[in-house]
Amino acid sequence: MKKITGFMALSLSMAAVAAPSSQWVTVDNQVLAKIRPKLNKSIQAVYSAEGATVVNLSAREVEQLSDVIHHELHRCGGFMQHDSREEAMEALTAQGDLHFAQRAIFSDYAIDQQAFTAPVVARVDEASIRAMIEKLTAFNTRHYKSDTGVKSSEFIRDTWANLARRRNDVTVELVKHPKWPQASIVMTITGSERPDEIVIVGGHADSIAGMFGGSGSRAPGADDNASGIATITETIRILMDANFKPKRTVQFMGYAAEEVGLLGSKEIAASYKQRSAKVIGVMQLDMTLFKGTVDKDIVMMSDFTNAAQNEFLGRLIDEYVKVPWGYSRCGYGCSDHASWTANGYPASMPFESNMEDINGNIHTGRDTLETAGGNAQHSVKFAKLATSFVAELAN
Repeated sequence: MKKITGFMALSLSMAAVAAPSSQWVTVDNQVLAKIRPKLNKSIQAVYSAEGATVVNLSAREVEQLSDVIHHELHRCGGFMQHDSREEAMEALTAQGDLHFAQRAIFSDYAIDQQAFTAPVVARVDEASIRAMIEKLTAFNTRHYKSDTGVKSSEFIRDTWANLARRRNDVTVELVKHPKWPQASIVMTITGSERPDEIVIVGGHADSIAGMFGGSGSRAPGADDNASGIATITETIRILMDANFKPKRTVQFMGYAAEEVGLLGSKEIAASYKQRSAKVIGVMQLDMTLFKGTVDKDIVMMSDFTNAAQNEFLGRLIDEYVKVPWGYSRCGYGCSDHASWTANGYPASMPFESNMEDINGNIHTGRDTLETAGGNAQHSVKFAKLATSFVAELAN
């Protein structure tokens, strides 16, 4: 039977404490140029490199930064929070890991598991994905500081654990973070032959909405990012039903506090680098519900991702999903894949549309299943891709 534990060894603390009043942030240069007139005139850039700038902001200015990005620039992310000036500077000056993560080849990327993969991909069920989205949007908000944000992460943990209840080689754990109450979720399927090599599929578990993203604002977050978590959940369901026994270790992750600077994934990815974990592939699923681009169904973000792995995903789409796909760019720190790239690991982010065609209802109370089309048919394509990614890369 599955194991459910309270927290992982990588968890830094059980206590949830308030965030500091002054925060160091690295922010996309194009974003900073557009929002600077709305910020405090005394804000000065400390250092700029690799398309981003180090600035020091108050907690309220960070909230304002997030709000302006979402509601005026109509895009996701664009910044990362850091614990100190030194950490923020290192993120932009220590570029070796970043370049390595984008250009190195971490696997042979062979597609040779068709006998197993094709039948399980065919089992993806739209109704199952839709049901999970509906359950997650039933929480008033999944804001990282809210009680329902805490409870929604526990719900995801319990859902994944139930899917793995017949497996003694699977653990499902909450990862506590020291500075906010919402936990991240990690499910691990231990590899049978190369357990030290890790394949990861993740997406953020939090949601945000309203002016300055307050923890009391209604934030159903159907597309952003109940859809990503539901897509991951469907991938888990299919692989557990098929009694999937990977040679490499597979981990599924739901990250806390992505909406305020990739905080949860930043802590987790940094802890993996600190212990020299051998992560050979990371897929980020952040928004899979809304088909915004007419001529493309799956759009790979080409920046801050691994080029060879992106090409592998394209071949997986052609082999198993059979829909039109292409490339777009999302800028610095647009989702949790950036945390893995910054720490030297290969990451990809297949997205629901070109960035300029992004769902205009995200980060509002209108981000519902109904406003995204009323069904999860678009998410089905991403569940097929995630399932084939795990089935091929982990073996």
